[in-house]
Amino acid sequence: MNRWQNLWRYIPLFGLMLLLSGCGNDTMSALRPRGPVARDQMFLMELSLGIMVLVTIVVFAIYIYVLVRFRKKKGDKDIIPKQVEGSHVLEIIWTVVPIILLLILAVPTVTYTVKLAENHVGNKDAIHVKVTAHQFWWQFEYPELGIATAQDLVIPKGKRIAFEITSSDVLHSFWVPSLAGKQDTNPGMTNILYFEADDAAVFMGKCAELCGASHALMDFKVVSKTEADFTKWVDKMKAPSVVAASDTGAKNGEQIFKDNCLACHAVSPQGLGVGPNLNGFAAREMIAGVKTRGEMNDQNLHEWISNPQSVKPGNKMPAFGPTGGKPLQEQQINDVIKYLNTLK
Repeated sequence: MNRWQNLWRYIPLFGLMLLLSGCGNDTMSALRPRGPVARDQMFLMELSLGIMVLVTIVVFAIYIYVLVRFRKKKGDKDIIPKQVEGSHVLEIIWTVVPIILLLILAVPTVTYTVKLAENHVGNKDAIHVKVTAHQFWWQFEYPELGIATAQDLVIPKGKRIAFEITSSDVLHSFWVPSLAGKQDTNPGMTNILYFEADDAAVFMGKCAELCGASHALMDFKVVSKTEADFTKWVDKMKAPSVVAASDTGAKNGEQIFKDNCLACHAVSPQGLGVGPNLNGFAAREMIAGVKTRGEMNDQNLHEWISNPQSVKPGNKMPAFGPTGGKPLQEQQINDVIKYLNTLK
């Protein structure tokens, strides 16, 4: 009876595991590839899983057969079964079969690994992007296009994107599950990666290496557009940002921004400051890349400016609220928000 009672205790846990197995995000799943690189990696996962399942089935089948075939039956005498030793056939089978299985897995794995490296350097039509990881945000530079942005990686669909990935501080890892496997970002080193997106969509990316207090909040988005829309986005990023003279609040906010924020945050096509480039900031859907608390609206933006540690603990942005190191008055913060809302 105690044994059954112990079993019942685990049923809720099994039910919870079954329930959680249905959770997920279509734009952030390695099991739903949305590009050629992700499909190649999915094939390798399926191949390795298939080999493991095959080996498991064969081993358990032999195990169950032995249990049934050679079990001691009622009335049997205590005898020692015939001992099989030094069988050349068996030795060859359990040596050759694993080698064959390893080759089946190793050959495509090495092939796809070489393919990844060759396609990165061998495609002159690819769009090159330099990715720099920071605590806790992402910087994306397009050297051939003369622009740079943060948090939102914008790409044209169906076009190969070649990445050079590094870190400015600690070890991070660049990961867009729907498009490619993760690639570590190491300070002082540059790693390479490439991927393509099949269609115009938004894919979620994350840091896949524990990097500090807000590692779980180090999200970014890959925005895949049609080639025409991507060209329009590039042109808009290069266009100067102009605040209407009639918008007094935004004009005041622009001056306050220059006095307090411009030392870290650039607002220009190639802006590479200590903090994220805010060119096109108002077009983003999340503040500081935080999906849960950073939806782009005035209230969340006010909280971020006045107390950034409450949104993303451990980040390097100083607080500009009444209790911050560089306090701004309520009206000043509201004017800065008006200015930021013009950066589209």
